[in-house]
Amino acid sequence: MGCAPSIHVSQSGVIYCRDSDESNSPHQTTTTISQGTAATLHGLFIKTDAADSIPSVLAYQSRQPPPNCPGHPRRDKEPATGREGRSGAHRCCGVEAETQTNSQSSSVKQASATETEIGPMRLTQDPIQVLLIFAKEDKQSDGFWWACDRAGYRCNIARTPESALECFLDKQHEIIVIDHRNSRYFDAEAICRSIRATKPAEHTVILAVVPPLSADQEEASVLSLLHAGFNRRYLENSSIIACYNELIQIEYGEVRSQFKLRACNSVFTALEHCHEGIEITSEDHVIQYVNPAFERMMGYQKGELIGKELTELPKSDKNRADLLDTINTCIKRGKEWQGVYYARRKSGDSIQQHVKITPVTGQGGKIRHFVSIKKLCCTNDSNKQTYKTHRDEKHAGDQFQSESHSFRYKNKRKESIDVKSVTSRSSDAPSLQNRRYSSVARIHSMTIEAPITKVINIINSAQENSPVTVAEALDRVLEILRTTELYSPQLGTKDEDPHTSDLVGGLMTDGLKRLSGNEYVFSKNTTNQSHGHLSVPVTINDVPPCIAHLLDNEESWDFNIFELEAVTNKRPLVYLGLKIFARFGVCEFLNCSEATLRAWFQVIEANYHSSNSYHNSTHAADVLHATAFFLGKERVKASLDHLDEVAALIAATVHDVDHPGRTNSFLCNAGSELAVLYNDTAVLESHHAALAFQLTVKDNKCNIFKNLNRNHYRTLRQAIIDMVLATEMTKHFEHVNKFVNSITKPMASEETNSHNEGSDCECTTNLKNFPDNQTLIKRMMIKCADVANPCRPLELCIEWAGRISEEYFAQTDEEKRQGLPVVMPVFDRNTCSIPKSQISFIDYFIMDMFDAWDAFAHLPVLMQHLARNYKHWKTLDELKCRSLQLPSENNNGS
Repeated sequence: MGCAPSIHVSQSGVIYCRDSDESNSPHQTTTTISQGTAATLHGLFIKTDAADSIPSVLAYQSRQPPPNCPGHPRRDKEPATGREGRSGAHRCCGVEAETQTNSQSSSVKQASATETEIGPMRLTQDPIQVLLIFAKEDKQSDGFWWACDRAGYRCNIARTPESALECFLDKQHEIIVIDHRNSRYFDAEAICRSIRATKPAEHTVILAVVPPLSADQEEASVLSLLHAGFNRRYLENSSIIACYNELIQIEYGEVRSQFKLRACNSVFTALEHCHEGIEITSEDHVIQYVNPAFERMMGYQKGELIGKELTELPKSDKNRADLLDTINTCIKRGKEWQGVYYARRKSGDSIQQHVKITPVTGQGGKIRHFVSIKKLCCTNDSNKQTYKTHRDEKHAGDQFQSESHSFRYKNKRKESIDVKSVTSRSSDAPSLQNRRYSSVARIHSMTIEAPITKVINIINSAQENSPVTVAEALDRVLEILRTTELYSPQLGTKDEDPHTSDLVGGLMTDGLKRLSGNEYVFSKNTTNQSHGHLSVPVTINDVPPCIAHLLDNEESWDFNIFELEAVTNKRPLVYLGLKIFARFGVCEFLNCSEATLRAWFQVIEANYHSSNSYHNSTHAADVLHATAFFLGKERVKASLDHLDEVAALIAATVHDVDHPGRTNSFLCNAGSELAVLYNDTAVLESHHAALAFQLTVKDNKCNIFKNLNRNHYRTLRQAIIDMVLATEMTKHFEHVNKFVNSITKPMASEETNSHNEGSDCECTTNLKNFPDNQTLIKRMMIKCADVANPCRPLELCIEWAGRISEEYFAQTDEEKRQGLPVVMPVFDRNTCSIPKSQISFIDYFIMDMFDAWDAFAHLPVLMQHLARNYKHWKTLDELKCRSLQLPSENNNGS
């Protein structure tokens, strides 16, 4: 008899199988495997200690069944072949092995799938998988190993609790055998509890191997084992037949029962998604189950019904007096009953149902359950009224909508519904059928679809098989989706808050309120702007000392732009711009000289109107300063590239160039040349962006883009245009909501998860990998910089409020002079309350936007100023002050 063969794995991935006592024999079996498979073989059960120290050599001694097993003769010269190639063998670490069914032995059952039935369902069960958890190999573990081999089961061995849990989660065994004989190696009950805590263990049978009882030892209770999660107890017996019998009994008992119970999950899933109301009661009419459709139909929650007798629920008085007796007599005889029945909802309304009650016979031939299937009778008008949504009841077109839904529900929605017909509020109900065009079918077949089209198609498909209530709610969704202003909240009536209504109306609409038969032409002020006699510096270092002293503080949020305006004779943009652009290395990125940049700033500032109270070069310098401040924040800096920084600074500089001091609404109402040119759409913002590039490229002396390559120029140009257009207020809420949903919320979720896991998370790491996110950040940054006045120190905030109010007053005055529609009537200089207008602006536009921006960029100083300024305006409003008021030292700004 020779010793067991050894297996040698070479570095090239070749296995050599050779009997140790025939090492010089020419007989040699060579099998080539991949490196991955060779590595996986190291995960098999190893009986020799040498394998741990020699990674390239795997010694595997064949398991030989004991002599008392007649079905397994000794195979002295056969090399053992461990079943391998399954991914779990590798992942469960080096203390695991898996059996191989021996096809040459007739006594071993082939591992194959078996079929079983549970009611009308036919199920296919894969070969049983067994996990043996033994710290050390002994006769008992060998007994179960060979019992699994004989029964045709797939078996894994784990040596540690960690590998056992990992292996179980990977393969989800039906049977687990845990060694409970000696606590020195591991805590068997703790292992059992850890496995039971996982979801896959719900249907797993766990067997505890306990030591045999001595003659004088009293039988112990099995309660402790049951409480730990074990199903059965097995007294130590290493006989393969005893182990085999135990496993077979478990298979034909608990395993097959648990397999059938697992199949019930699919049945309950079907019930949960069924459109009919399902109610299951016991033989004594105690409610045991109701599905969501039943809850919606009756208005109850599941917890209010489970465990109650049907007699406890209120009955409708519309049924015949003898109907309940008739139903009970029928179903107690084991016969099915169906018919029309009036039920009372929780709200007290009576609804008419078509009900089918089926008795279910159980053990002993007795009726054990009653299953009731309930559907609404849609011909009943009260049912329609019951299922109207509260919101739809507020609309005048509800009658048509309810009728149209009932029509579609009655016809089971077999046809495609045109989007217009679905959301129409027309009262012409009979024409509904004529609105079902084939256009939706064509849209479904398109290979290129807009996202909103996909959403509408999904909703239409969902409506096909939805209950009336769901279909009506989805119709309301489709009606909302048809609007163009998906992100703009709807204002109440003007009487509720005229300041907010006028302010929002003036800033967020095109203002097209044409007077009949009248057309107005807006003539732009073309007067040359005088900027005084202050000379422009030759270089950045050649700056007057008084200006240089002020610019030393330009990195602070409290920087006083009005002081710079005063000392520069209303030319702050050139000086502040040169300082900030130098700090961010703009010249180096653009590859242009400082002289070119200086000339460009002069041209841009010359095209801002100093006659404007608010939209002048001081405002541009203020927005540039805020943008630079935001770019200095760590999270913003980490999210953007150098090109993004340069684009943001340029966009801030030019974002209001040549602003006429009037709103888009005014220009559209006046029929100005710009409004005609840009089709009344983003008129000013389109003009600012276009003019900025025209001014830049018309003269080579000020063309800061002249040395950029084409690709960089196009990318930079697109970013600048996008940011300037983002300052248009009609899309304010769209930009804010997109930023919140795409940046703020995911970042907050990541930070929460990292906090719970006890590790720091760089939440901005991946932002650079998503250009869309970078675009949203840049838009939000320039939007916040553009309207940051309420977040400035109080003195600056008050000055800006006065300037913007004066500009709006001037517009209202001109609208009255020219007979134009007054866009913002509250901005009448004789009646306007500036504090109230500032409160409305902060409430409606500022608060939410800066909350989102602060959550991303972390700007506590801005939020402190905002809170103080808001308090100041509220105090003035309460005092009924119409004009501005500087804070005194006594009231601390109150």
